[in-house]
Amino acid sequence: MAGKFEVYEDHAGKYRFRLKAGNGEIVATGQGYSSKDAAHKGVEAVQRAAVDASVVDMPKAA
Repeated sequence: MAGKFEVYEDHAGKYRFRLKAGNGEIVATGQGYSSKDAAHKGVEAVQRAAVDASVVDMPKAA
């Protein structure tokens, strides 16, 4: 089963998205947006950015 983005309204009235893996585990969440449309645009931005995104190992914090 493929993953999916869920757009929902939080307890503070902000719209957020979460990315769920095929097994239902939440693997990413988005910031709070003022409208559902803005949250959908946030999803679209993540989808565009992820297509060519690389994985970078960061150095250990001091």
